Amino acid sequence: KTEIISAAGAIVHYAQAMLHNKLEHVFSLHTYQTNDTLVLDAISRRNLELDTNLSDGSDQNTLFSILDKTSTAMGSRLLNRWLNQPLRNNQILNQRLDAIQSCLAQHLVEELQTELKPIGDLERILSRVALYSARPRDLLHLGKSLKQCPKLQNILQQITQNNASEKWQQLSAQLSNYPELSAQLENAIVESPPMLMRDGGVFAEGYDKTLDELRNLKNQAGDYLLALEKREKERTGISSLKVGYNRVHGYYIEVSKLQSEKVPLDYQRRQTLKAQERYITPELKDFEDKVLSANEKALAREKELYQQLLEKLNQHLNPLQKTASAIAETDVLVNLAFQAINLNLTRPQLQKSPGMVIEQGRHLTVEAVSKEAFIANDVCFNQQRQLQIITGPNMGGKSTYMRQTALIAIMAYMGSYVPASKAILGPIDRIFTRIGASDDLTSGRSTFMVEMTETANILHNATAESLILMDEVGRGTSTFDGLSLAWAIAEQLATKVKAYCLFATHYFELTSLAEQFNNTINIHLTAIEHEHKIVFLHQVKDGSASQSYGLQVAALAGVPKQVIAQAKQHLTRLEQQGQGQGQIKIQTDMFGNLEPENPKLDELQQIIQDLSPDDLTPKQAHELLYQLKKLAE
Repeated sequence: KTEIISAAGAIVHYAQAMLHNKLEHVFSLHTYQTNDTLVLDAISRRNLELDTNLSDGSDQNTLFSILDKTSTAMGSRLLNRWLNQPLRNNQILNQRLDAIQSCLAQHLVEELQTELKPIGDLERILSRVALYSARPRDLLHLGKSLKQCPKLQNILQQITQNNASEKWQQLSAQLSNYPELSAQLENAIVESPPMLMRDGGVFAEGYDKTLDELRNLKNQAGDYLLALEKREKERTGISSLKVGYNRVHGYYIEVSKLQSEKVPLDYQRRQTLKAQERYITPELKDFEDKVLSANEKALAREKELYQQLLEKLNQHLNPLQKTASAIAETDVLVNLAFQAINLNLTRPQLQKSPGMVIEQGRHLTVEAVSKEAFIANDVCFNQQRQLQIITGPNMGGKSTYMRQTALIAIMAYMGSYVPASKAILGPIDRIFTRIGASDDLTSGRSTFMVEMTETANILHNATAESLILMDEVGRGTSTFDGLSLAWAIAEQLATKVKAYCLFATHYFELTSLAEQFNNTINIHLTAIEHEHKIVFLHQVKDGSASQSYGLQVAALAGVPKQVIAQAKQHLTRLEQQGQGQGQIKIQTDMFGNLEPENPKLDELQQIIQDLSPDDLTPKQAHELLYQLKKLAE
């Protein structure tokens, strides 16, 4: 941990130097380890559309957009963090699930949402307070937010009295009340403060006696100027005479050019306009100096008061930050409770033993945008169903089924209810996805190269506790190359990796793997053909599909009829050739001419996969190096 502490210290030192600030608001640092979370790499996040969709890169029609009905900005950010960093700690997850359940049981969702909505973005506001860069409107929102704390705490205490939810007890204890600060901010800041402190007018009347006196001098200026205008009209006999003010020239007496000959000798010309002349008198100049001096002093006094207010807030910064964190977590839990009702979600069961059972699972995003009723499906992983070969037509729902399985797992491991009638999930350490691909032109990689790179990552890093989604592996190259690769990859997943894997393919030859390996099964998405048209049923059933319906899907997509007719002729001829020559039989011995595997390499790979670098002592690491060197000889 010495290296971790050194790195953190270097980062803090750098931030202090760049910001010219001691960062006194940074009270603690927390270590983050990948084995604490369900790992989601950038590829999986993109393919699953957690918070960014594949069509235009926005957050519309993503899981986050469906789930996020939080009341505060900081709650929304925390929800996004939970979604992108699911946990593997069942104790913490069950605390969250218990909190959601107790909130639902006591029917407090709506009441809590009402009290949360007036709360501003305390996390961002407090960061600016710590750096003394908070704006007047920040302090207004801070005061209104702190005013909600007692109401919020009362509801949380009510929950803990009626239910022994450990999470609500923690949040209630973490949430503090600040009656003095709340009252001071409410009395200090006007209801509609300016954007910036330099504009003045931030503090309310009655907050500071000195400031009120300086402002009174300015406020009385209007009465004085009206009296001066009336007096000067009588003295000069100039009916068009007016007294005014602008920021460039200050106070002035304005007279039309037709009557400018009547001005007294003590009038000094200040500005000439097209139809008017503007003057100033010694009396008006003295008044101007007093008023402008009062304005400057009032603004200086406001800045002084503002600095005092920020200093006082910084004295309470640590407990205020803890309160903000408690409010954010409360907001997320209340939001998840609300969505449990709104989206018809069910509490998942998290178990230590391997496996996964999902009954009537749904894809929330597809369900939300679809005009038709969503067809729910079951998922079952166990020792006999580790590798599941999925066949069926394009548009039949294979990708949706695969993605919904991963999304349900993510929701369960973020501590949320899930879209299913029942969900039991064993440990999952990572989710890998190999779904869709496109050229990576910036790196000079073809579609097939991208596909193989992602596949290599899965084969090297997946474990028996990983969830893998493989869609159409091998389609980016020739038929036999693609089939051979898909076959070998599926075989490796079944015999070596033994992870939970959904493997969608149009290579029907792969369905024979279920006969070779006792942990492999076939499932398919159903469809029927009616009057030369295809009807997708979107139901998942055991067994392989009877056909791919490729021509029917092409017709549905609008491919010209003459092209479809010609394709049928080619298909008939190819099928007849295949029957005449005998179907190409691909078995594991098709790779028999390859060099045999090196058992030492397998042993080396197994040792490296099993070791945990974070847990090794220096002595153990030294001994391990000798062991690896001996194997390599």
